[in-house]
Amino acid sequence: MSAAAAGPAHVFGAGVVDEAALGAAGTALAAESARFAARGWMPGTAGNLSVTLTRDPLRIAVTASGLDKGELTATDIVLVDERGDGVTDAAGTDLTRTLGLATRPSAEAGLHARIAAVTGAGAGIHVHALAAVRAGHRWPAGVELRDLEMLKGIGHSAHGERVVIPVVQNHQDMRVLGDDFERVYRRPADSTAEVPALIVADHGIYAWGADLRQARWHLELTEALLQIALSRA
Repeated sequence: MSAAAAGPAHVFGAGVVDEAALGAAGTALAAESARFAARGWMPGTAGNLSVTLTRDPLRIAVTASGLDKGELTATDIVLVDERGDGVTDAAGTDLTRTLGLATRPSAEAGLHARIAAVTGAGAGIHVHALAAVRAGHRWPAGVELRDLEMLKGIGHSAHGERVVIPVVQNHQDMRVLGDDFERVYRRPADSTAEVPALIVADHGIYAWGADLRQARWHLELTEALLQIALSRA
């Protein structure tokens, strides 16, 4: 499947996904996965990434389960719905067979979908960066940050604002984790930006943004801020 090649459109309710969009998503997800694997944040088969393709209904491309994240190809993705389950199109076409895509989505696909639905994110990243794991263990009620220049990179003031990176406890049921995420997520308001990251204690961190590049920036900046917080503790 070529990211540049034109292909038939597949209709999912009101949403349309074509092969070019899937190819572009797979290529971008593979590149970002390799980047984070090289940093040691996606060891072995750990971690996962997603790109939102349509919103009505919600359809996201998520990296496949059980694959080395430093060696993904453009076809190592699965198209999933708002629950994180694999989908077929309105005509009943099994895209995993038709396009040669992977068959098993990441186990965390359900949380990616919940984050995309709640925040409106265009992309999400989940990695096992060390500072996030350490910070979630040390501050299970949330990591408080203030008066740090890099807070501007996640939409907050560098001075005088209290920013909390939320922490939830780990769970194998993505519905439980999704509910916990919604409980701690603070929607953006006129005077307050969202915090585009979530720590899962003793597990890792999720970050999101309008696209994969912004999600990456949010992840890298949050991890750096957590390193600073730990150095001060």
